[in-house]
Amino acid sequence: MTLKLGVPSKGRLMEKTFQWFAQHGITLQRTGSEREYAGAVGGIEGVSLILLSAGEIPRELAAGRIHLGVTGTDLIHEKLALWEQLVEPVEELGFGHADLIIAVPRAWIDVDTLDDLDAAAAAFRASHGFRLRIATKYHRLVRNFLRDSGVADYALVDSQGATEGTVANETAEAIADITSSGETLRANHLKVLCDGLVLRSQATLWRSRTAPLDDEMRKTLKDLEARLG
Repeated sequence: MTLKLGVPSKGRLMEKTFQWFAQHGITLQRTGSEREYAGAVGGIEGVSLILLSAGEIPRELAAGRIHLGVTGTDLIHEKLALWEQLVEPVEELGFGHADLIIAVPRAWIDVDTLDDLDAAAAAFRASHGFRLRIATKYHRLVRNFLRDSGVADYALVDSQGATEGTVANETAEAIADITSSGETLRANHLKVLCDGLVLRSQATLWRSRTAPLDDEMRKTLKDLEARLG
């Protein structure tokens, strides 16, 4: 048996991950066409490459079907309720930085903090008869954050597409989304609440706590972690 390493299957995240491993003397490469999810590992014995979407990697790690995986902190925390029991971070990779934030229309000049948002949400419900809508695809993280911050009278609405556009399209009054530069928020006339940082995220190598290991695999894992540390 070999250690299974899950890596994002396409795009900039895959390329950056390949480069990061190459800097540590380990070569990751596709072995088929762009449509095939096959890969190979060079520079170390006993490791096989599994190409997956970044969103699938938390689930595969938690289920123990892969031993190691590269994905964002945000996806681990959102998709795995008890993530500390299922996975552990091995190494932060230094790219894929993004912040999960709460943002509201820039025109809301009196709403700059979570307390302001709570007051605005209560006023919105009293005025409109329904809860203020916050568009997001990070339901678990945002719900827990707002609960801990004392914000009530809101409803999370699912957004799997261009979340920043939901306010302009009048399908939400505020958003909770990942941002790196903030340019898209500004282009959509949104501002981040000054205390609205939910989570800082970056690409990270995670180890499964549930994947089975024999003695040979444990030795390979120890060798690999020594190379990457």
